[in-house]
Amino acid sequence: MATRWGLCGAGKISHDFSVAMRTLPPGDHQIAVIASRSLERAKEFAGKHGIPKAYGGYEELASDPDVDVVYLGVLHTEHWRVGLLFLNAGKNVLCEKPFAMNSRQVKELAAAAKKNEVFLMEAIWSRCFPVHAEVRRLLAEEAVGEVKLVRACFGSPQLHIPRSVEKELGGGALLDIGVYCLQFVLMVFGGERPESIQATGVLLDSGVDESVVVVMKFSRKRMALCSFSIAARLPNDAVISGTKGSITVLGPMHCPTTLVVNDRQTEYPLPEPSLPLNFTNSTGLRYEADEVRQCLLQGLLESPRMPLAESVLLTEIMDEIRKQVGVVFGQDSQ
Repeated sequence: MATRWGLCGAGKISHDFSVAMRTLPPGDHQIAVIASRSLERAKEFAGKHGIPKAYGGYEELASDPDVDVVYLGVLHTEHWRVGLLFLNAGKNVLCEKPFAMNSRQVKELAAAAKKNEVFLMEAIWSRCFPVHAEVRRLLAEEAVGEVKLVRACFGSPQLHIPRSVEKELGGGALLDIGVYCLQFVLMVFGGERPESIQATGVLLDSGVDESVVVVMKFSRKRMALCSFSIAARLPNDAVISGTKGSITVLGPMHCPTTLVVNDRQTEYPLPEPSLPLNFTNSTGLRYEADEVRQCLLQGLLESPRMPLAESVLLTEIMDEIRKQVGVVFGQDSQ
């Protein structure tokens, strides 16, 4: 039986998610409904993507018995409030990254999922790509020996985009793209908490971070270096350096299709989209959708690829980086 999806939010990422879903077997996945704060916008979206139902509000989606799982594609300043609405209504949720604005909000979402016995996953889509699965396999068999240093960088000129630069919209490099670098480091080090975090960065006049460099030290003399920026283009790659070689995830490292292991390159092509996409390699969103389905079929309430404890740790690290760099959001004092 197909997993029936409800989309919350009719923005760019929900468009790409819908296009990606078309690359999966219709017997496995169906988008049953789209909900937006504007009924007109929801109906327009439904027409474009062939979705049978459209709602002009999130409460209707929360009470729809025909929806198995909600994809939360609204602005991340709304993830906590809207996420709690669906979780407390007993809905399984796949929530876009960043999970929420701080670790307190993330812990509340995780607690609500546990209390209501529903599935919850942060949509770190990178974790579900075949390239990342292969990286995990290589690390498990110590293909490059003992890992000593991980470097990840992501830079994309986004100063013209309001949601990237405005504090009220949860802007800044860290929450939007830095999260990808940090999650990669945590994946390599098996969700281990770093022994120390040192961050430095520069802020925009709006008070959000423009460019940040983070150095983390882990147990057994292992290090990680992350750099991210919304002002400059960076290589957007990730390198794992070990005592017997290296693994390189070529850019775009957050949605990769090319892996280089000790100079041997392998391609992992994506299916072609049926409609134009807003973001790079977005048909790869199919992998996280299928991960949710597989988890639900197994009766799991969280994904082993992106467990809730790791989402909490990821946000705690981001809280610490913001503290060191000097970025404070209104949600931090609520």
